[in-house]
Amino acid sequence: MAFDALMILGPTASGKTALSLSIASELPAEVISVDSALVYRGMDIGTAKPTEAERGGVPHHLIDIRDIGEPYNVADFTEDCVKLIPEIRSRGALPILVGGTMLYANALLHGLAELPATDPAVREAVTAEGEEKGWPAMREELAKVDPETAARLKPNDRQRISRAIEVYRMTGRPMSAIIAEQPHSAPPFRIAAIALLPEDRAALHAKIAERFDAMLEAGFLDEMKRLTGLPGFDRESPAMRSVGYRQALEYLAGETDYAVFRDKAIAATRQLAKRQITWLRSMKDEIRAFDPYTESGLRDAKAYALSLDWDLRRPVVRA
Repeated sequence: MAFDALMILGPTASGKTALSLSIASELPAEVISVDSALVYRGMDIGTAKPTEAERGGVPHHLIDIRDIGEPYNVADFTEDCVKLIPEIRSRGALPILVGGTMLYANALLHGLAELPATDPAVREAVTAEGEEKGWPAMREELAKVDPETAARLKPNDRQRISRAIEVYRMTGRPMSAIIAEQPHSAPPFRIAAIALLPEDRAALHAKIAERFDAMLEAGFLDEMKRLTGLPGFDRESPAMRSVGYRQALEYLAGETDYAVFRDKAIAATRQLAKRQITWLRSMKDEIRAFDPYTESGLRDAKAYALSLDWDLRRPVVRA
């Protein structure tokens, strides 16, 4: 089977960027970021955004395309990929999708449910109500009309609780019911997916802590201070829900001390990695997994990727 694109997924600190650039050294390639935080300008250190030097001359896409106050969601990502993948193939290069935002990856592999467009008036009303009552109380109200959606949301998941209530108030129907009725048609590409899954959880946790400490030494808190002074900065924006940034905001606001901030940020990153791994394990029949912490893990993953049929002389193959 000929493939249109390669997808490299994995938890934070698993070697995704290194693998993508190693593959790109062997054949013409361009990288598409699958990371909801890398889209934002100025969020560099806390996201481990690869620098121009680290990109090694390989073109990268969907990085630094939004200011921190601007929205970017899974629908935007899918739309961008539908444009980018054929464009990259037309240049005789392999699109390599790299990241750990599993919602984005899932939409590209399996499709995205179509929900009503946002109504600013309804959203504003829901937001005001949530600020007054608190989002745990709003989640309880959601549970009365859409228990399935409410059950999978955390009490303070402001964005998703708000969206689910908004959809219900606009349509009179639970969001879960609307999604269940739809055939999820994925974008028409053949994508080969690789997962980097560390089996040694202690080693992963150690790398996460080491990387976060390196971010602190590189000036992460100074970066956070700069972001708070930018036009459009909103503490409750999607950008500021990124792991590490929310904890940094709490510290800079005097809500925690430095040691607690560091511990909470590392713990949140570990929890993110756990969720990423759980999702990837659930996809074991669709994704080829490699352990990046073994001696040959990344080498085997690279060999597997290079062994696939890419035929870069042709345009995309419609699935």
